[in-house]
Amino acid sequence: MTIAPNVESRDILQNNLDHTLFSWSKQKGIDPVAVKYAKGVYLYDYDGKRYIDFSSGLMNVNIGHGHQRVTDAIVKQLQEAAYVTPGCVTKVRGELGKKLAELCPGDLNKAFFTLCGASSIENGIKLARLFTGRPKILTRYQSYHGATYGALSASGDPRRIAMDAQQAPNFVHFDLPYLYRWEYGEENLLKEAVASLERVISYEGPGSIAAILLEGESGTSGCLKYPVGYLKAVREICNRQGILLIMDEVMSGFGRTGKWFGFEHHGIIPDMITMAKGLTSGYLPFGCLMVTDIIAAKYDEAVLPLGLTYSAHPVCCAAALENIKIYEEEGLVENAAKMGHYMVQQVATLRERHPSIGDFRNTGLLGCIELVKNRESKEPMAPFNAGPGDMTVMNQVAGKIRELGMYTFVRWNYVFIAPPLCVTKEEIDEGLRIISEALRIADSHTV
Repeated sequence: MTIAPNVESRDILQNNLDHTLFSWSKQKGIDPVAVKYAKGVYLYDYDGKRYIDFSSGLMNVNIGHGHQRVTDAIVKQLQEAAYVTPGCVTKVRGELGKKLAELCPGDLNKAFFTLCGASSIENGIKLARLFTGRPKILTRYQSYHGATYGALSASGDPRRIAMDAQQAPNFVHFDLPYLYRWEYGEENLLKEAVASLERVISYEGPGSIAAILLEGESGTSGCLKYPVGYLKAVREICNRQGILLIMDEVMSGFGRTGKWFGFEHHGIIPDMITMAKGLTSGYLPFGCLMVTDIIAAKYDEAVLPLGLTYSAHPVCCAAALENIKIYEEEGLVENAAKMGHYMVQQVATLRERHPSIGDFRNTGLLGCIELVKNRESKEPMAPFNAGPGDMTVMNQVAGKIRELGMYTFVRWNYVFIAPPLCVTKEEIDEGLRIISEALRIADSHTV
């Protein structure tokens, strides 16, 4: 007996609501999309409705949905060996490690494979403390590094506040302004940002600081741009003070910004790189911590006290290796750069029509529109860490976006634009037409 699509969709939704918990959400009154299948830049629900995915899932499905080559690589590895302990080796583990060493600059040649972005961050923090013998990790307010206790404590994101009394110790945050909301001239922004960081380091004691942890390019905090020259200055400070520099490329890595890694836009080489998301494009959960030869060499004759049951999982390694081949053979990193430039041009046209658009920030295909009530005052359409009462307008915008057939990430006064790297100009135009229609709601609340 064939079940009518609407009945099937209702049953699927109810099972999920009754028996599963949803991340970062109240559990009642939600209405998630019931995805039946996905292909390219589109999701399809059980009622046959198509949604253009303008946030690549959670900024991770970089190659697009439903790429058969990754599925085939996964199946092949499952048939050969579904699992081996991390103390054993597989062909694909070594091939992936070698490939990542080729992609990473400098002497970042050693991979420790993890399960996800948060576990990459956790192990990076551990290793930084072990290697330096120092306890403190410096990170930016308005950053996000993951939801485990260490990664969440490292994050400056307000999602950590609910667990703040139990946060992990020895994480120190510093402020880093961004140009759109900086009132004192661009020429002073870099100077003040660097001076502020140096003050924090001085107050905390440079000899107590193991690492500075920064995103390669800002993500869900609002795609906040670094002052030009900032990361070079941070690299110089780290060199001078014996502090390690960890770049979090979980979101900005693997072509998302138009280069393999976000930090490559800034002309630096870090001591560690954390990876996940685009490493497998979300086809399987997987992560990696890349470290320099200097760091790795410390453990040639000493035990490396890091370990995970599923480290270097062969099936995940196979998915990652094939995923990287797809980036290269289909020119997706180059396409991300090209489509990022096109996106800037098209959003500039939107800005002429929509007074609610205050700013658009992007690097490649990692970007967001910041909505404001007034362009002169720059009053946000919803404040930082907005509560439900402040989200009325933005919730209406988000609802209209979904109604018109788009899945994307809306947070506070930000509408994120981060489609899969295979996106075409025509698909970008389709997505921006939907956003433009939804922004008419926000425009009606401008003054």
